[in-house]
Amino acid sequence: MKASQFFISTLKEAPADAEVVSHQLMTRAGMIKKLGAGIYSYMPMGLRVIHKVEAIVREEMNRAGAVELTMPVVQPAELWQETGRFEKMGPELLRIKDRHDRDFVVQPTSEEVVTDIARQELRSYKQLPKNFYQIQTKFRDERRPRFGLMRGREFIMKDAYSFDRDEAAAKVSYQVMAAAYRRIFDRFGLRYRAVAADSGAIGGDLSEEFQVIAATGEDAIVYCPGSDYAANMEKAEALAPAGPRPAAANAMAKTSTPGKSTCADVAELLGVPLATTVKSLVLATDTLNESGEIVKSQVWLLLLRGDHDMNEVKVSKVPGLNAGFRFATVSEIEAHFGCKPGYLGPIGLKLPVKLVVDREVVVMADWICGANEPDFHMTGVNWGRDLPEPDQVADLRNVVEGDASPDGQGALAIERGIEVGHVFYLGTKYSQAMNATFLGEDGKPAHFEMGCYGIGITRLPAAAIEQNHDERGIIWPDAIAPFTVVICPIGMDRSPEVKAAAEQLHEQLVAAGVDVLLDDRGERPGAMFADWELIGVPHRVTIGDRGIKEAQVEYQHRRDAAATKVAVAEILGFLKGRIGA
Repeated sequence: MKASQFFISTLKEAPADAEVVSHQLMTRAGMIKKLGAGIYSYMPMGLRVIHKVEAIVREEMNRAGAVELTMPVVQPAELWQETGRFEKMGPELLRIKDRHDRDFVVQPTSEEVVTDIARQELRSYKQLPKNFYQIQTKFRDERRPRFGLMRGREFIMKDAYSFDRDEAAAKVSYQVMAAAYRRIFDRFGLRYRAVAADSGAIGGDLSEEFQVIAATGEDAIVYCPGSDYAANMEKAEALAPAGPRPAAANAMAKTSTPGKSTCADVAELLGVPLATTVKSLVLATDTLNESGEIVKSQVWLLLLRGDHDMNEVKVSKVPGLNAGFRFATVSEIEAHFGCKPGYLGPIGLKLPVKLVVDREVVVMADWICGANEPDFHMTGVNWGRDLPEPDQVADLRNVVEGDASPDGQGALAIERGIEVGHVFYLGTKYSQAMNATFLGEDGKPAHFEMGCYGIGITRLPAAAIEQNHDERGIIWPDAIAPFTVVICPIGMDRSPEVKAAAEQLHEQLVAAGVDVLLDDRGERPGAMFADWELIGVPHRVTIGDRGIKEAQVEYQHRRDAAATKVAVAEILGFLKGRIGA
């Protein structure tokens, strides 16, 4: 292709609302154009990248035996009401009405629709297993869309859904997809990790996220450098400390801590490590009547070490809290503790609470907590002597760097990542809700065992840029670059020799199946090079009058600091050797 036939529109400056590198560079490189909050037009240069991502995904999904279809963007609410998600999904689900006042949704995902297809079309175990997938537009009404394509409202996603006769077969389908995803992400040419994950609201108990490694990633990825262990922060287990609890060495004392309401401030005032303090987190659970009114509330006290953070996903799995919890109100806290937040602790409560203690806290001795009185904390607190041994002990916290790896193979490390893919084993969550059954080998109806598998098609280019860029612009991996090679002729309009050499190389690369663009716009060298460094085409060949006289051209990879001279007669073979290397 020639640049004069294409559309190239670059900017020197990024828009003021572009917060992250990918948003800035995709806008400056003319790949996306903002239409509204979280809604973008994919311009020709960006659409080429998206099509390359789609092509790799489609090839590997087909190779894995999945069958492509397309489901509607606008879906009748009745299906979502069958599963209860019409009400449960909250404001992220865009609900609309047609002229007849019937309810519809703009799909954020398609479990309901594909399950409806399965219950109508897959009638016998002989038709299983089956995996349907689509590459389709989705919409989630994010409260705060930001970061360009990283967290937009409208986006393109590949979503796949497997249907099997039993749990064992479903887990085979899951592993087939997990392997396909590894092939997909290997082909993208990005550094990524497949990490164990919590299934969250979508359901299921077997789940992996595929995270592109990037310093700007929103997600914390936990891994063990000495093994294959990897998990996201919500899933990573904090092991119980080894060894017995130390013996008490100090008497419990009520200690003045004027104006010091945080564990960090108390530790600094008393000159002790933050790890000797214990923080109190107060939650509540509600019992509702048939009308949805609260008829009874239960207050819970969670104890964590002062230098640790609560993991809400882990807390949501604690018996009694797994049906849903909220943070307690100030009035509930005052009624049970006799004190405002900041000086709370488990000693001297006004009303009983349910106590859950983190694994780390239960083995602590001589620890510090709030005294349930403003400006005072209790020091030298010990289990058994000052407090009864706790009834409930659980893993409540986020792991930290240096914690023991759950597989026993060393210490944990943490890096940042951007989630671009997720695979779930769903079980019968949706098939039971929608009474989607098939006739089993015994002639009896059985619910489908399901899995679902997603890849963020439009998020992936943004993640690739967050991982691969420099001060000049984007650095695309070959597999998903908008063009693989750009030919930059200097003075093409003034030199017939340069024009002929450029056009000949362009024709040779096209014939060889290389995705090449010839920049015939007549731009000055500095402006031309700046455009292609910004856009991020990985391989550049510069052809000039002086080089042609010496039978040479200049090759430069986007990551190279300087150009390499290559003989004109050898450049085609040289490029073939470099592409994809």
